[in-house]
Amino acid sequence: MNRLADAVSAYLRSAAHQPVDWHPWGDEAFARARRDDKPILLDIGAVWCHWCHVMDRESYEDPKVAELLNRDWVCVKVDRDERPDVDARYQRAVQAITGQGGWPLTGFLTPEGEVFYGGTYFPPDGKAGRAGFASVLAELARLYRAERGKIGEQAAMIRQHLEEHGRDTRPGPLSADLLSAAADGMARVFDFRHGGFGSAPKFPHPGPVELLLARWADTGLTWPREMVDRTLTAMARGGMFDHVGGGFHRYSVDERWIVPHFEKMAYDNSELLRAYVHGAASLNEPPALYRRTIEGIVHWVSTVMSDPAGGYYASQDADVGLDDDGDYFTWTLDEVKAVVSGRELEVLVRRFDIEEQGEMHHDPRRNVLWIKDADDADDDAELVRNGLGKLAEARARRPAPAVDRTTYTGWSAMMASAMLEAGAFLDRPDLDRQALQALERLFREAADPEGGVRHALGGAIGGLLEDQVHLAAAAIDAFEATGDRAWLDRALGLMEHVWERYRAPDGGLRDRRDTGGAGFLPHPIVPVVDAPTPSPNGVAGLALARLAEHTGDARWSARRDELLGAFGGGIADLGLHGATLIRAADWALSPATHVVVVAAADQRGRALRRAARVAYRPRKVVTLLEPGARADGLPAPVRAMLDGKAPRAYVCVGQACQAPVSDAAALLERLVVP
Repeated sequence: MNRLADAVSAYLRSAAHQPVDWHPWGDEAFARARRDDKPILLDIGAVWCHWCHVMDRESYEDPKVAELLNRDWVCVKVDRDERPDVDARYQRAVQAITGQGGWPLTGFLTPEGEVFYGGTYFPPDGKAGRAGFASVLAELARLYRAERGKIGEQAAMIRQHLEEHGRDTRPGPLSADLLSAAADGMARVFDFRHGGFGSAPKFPHPGPVELLLARWADTGLTWPREMVDRTLTAMARGGMFDHVGGGFHRYSVDERWIVPHFEKMAYDNSELLRAYVHGAASLNEPPALYRRTIEGIVHWVSTVMSDPAGGYYASQDADVGLDDDGDYFTWTLDEVKAVVSGRELEVLVRRFDIEEQGEMHHDPRRNVLWIKDADDADDDAELVRNGLGKLAEARARRPAPAVDRTTYTGWSAMMASAMLEAGAFLDRPDLDRQALQALERLFREAADPEGGVRHALGGAIGGLLEDQVHLAAAAIDAFEATGDRAWLDRALGLMEHVWERYRAPDGGLRDRRDTGGAGFLPHPIVPVVDAPTPSPNGVAGLALARLAEHTGDARWSARRDELLGAFGGGIADLGLHGATLIRAADWALSPATHVVVVAAADQRGRALRRAARVAYRPRKVVTLLEPGARADGLPAPVRAMLDGKAPRAYVCVGQACQAPVSDAAALLERLVVP
């Protein structure tokens, strides 16, 4: 067993048996490299990453490769989920060399941590135009010993590139034109045939879905709503959605959403759950497919990804072993025949395109279930439900892909927010309780002695921006779901901490609180793009805007404007991956809708509260108040609504408030998008 045996990370522990003399990321590895005058081999991967496991088996478990590594290199292994700050910097460096990144990320570093060469997956022997890993190691080690000057020149060029092209801020004023320009840009890359954006491989982009929904609601144009519906429908029908167990796989390898990469990520499913809830809530008669998809994600999260003590796990792997490719999730026709009845078989085969010849290249008999025939006749729907239930029972007897039970603060907060939205939509108070329990635990157990919260429960890494802003946003959601002022106070405290400790000299917020560290860690990053999670600066902008609405305190709107002003000159150029920051700009440019419900927790009051939470409006905030509630800290117009009359609901858009209503149907009618 090597140094990784006692690591917190499941990914690092999975390499503890390898003959490579691995170090975790830290000062010890860099000190050894300087002392021994050896270059550093940096491997960044994740427990859910198929090709990371392939490279582990092919190279890092090979004694001959390990001998080369241990002789000539100091080897460092990093879990990208545990150390997104390390990953972000070295992804940029390798992309400067190869034009692409991804996992596994393989970097070749000087003892000071500067990159002089890199790539992603290296096969053990040269094939498909790729150099063999052993020969790459030998040649780079030779260059390091014999031509140190060339190594230094290459490292200096990469460092200079990052310094010149790595700036994420571009100050400038915000303009309403940027919202139209952003939506038009998304339309240009939209796949009108299959839904979604771009071509294969095709990733879900929930951020643009949210932005396009808002553009439809604000402008009345039909094409943004059609893009949303086509995308949500195509993804829900495709094989990227797990029709047996619920939840979405990470992405589709084809443009039709049929064959996925089978890992499931908490952060993908949280944002997709929110997008489907908003998509359904925006329509008077939401498609049954939307509701089934929402219920499917909730089922997977509740049964597979929820910690009974509170919180949500990080991910589920794609495979059980290295020789399969999603076999747990796919089916041969004979496997289906063995567990369902004749009529169920007939309907399932037609509905989900189950044939002798399936979609999987490694085993052509295996079928990915995807909805080819969407006929929802009542009789067939019942047969489909029964048949899928039997498939689920059969699948439960298979060895299941591992779940990474790490509870990352930001990801768990994102899921709690989404489950609060789903709880309101489905009228399931148990989901509210589950989400609130998760958030209570995060605030209690992830608290960082230096302020804010740490990156994971039980972990030592703290000071990452993404955790602070996602938890603050979730606390605002909890306040809107419960009316409990303690949640708003927690959000205010976190965002005060962010504003004090994370602001960058050139504007925006840095991705980490500390400015030191080994390797490239001191290199500043102000994250603006949604890759792979929503941009922390975008989430911060949304949180600041919502706090301004909830408190009426001009400090928060001034901070929102200062933050967004750091990016105003470049927001329009961000495209799909800038959707969260663009949505934050939308809050600064357009009026918010503030819904205030003054009601007791009786039947009428609960119905009014649920209507306020469920109804779709872009830039909506909700304040729930008990008659006679504490009014300090609330905006003056909200305080005036505590006049003793209840139940009452008020809808205010900008500075104009409509006459109050007292029943849920009337409130929904007020909030419905024309």
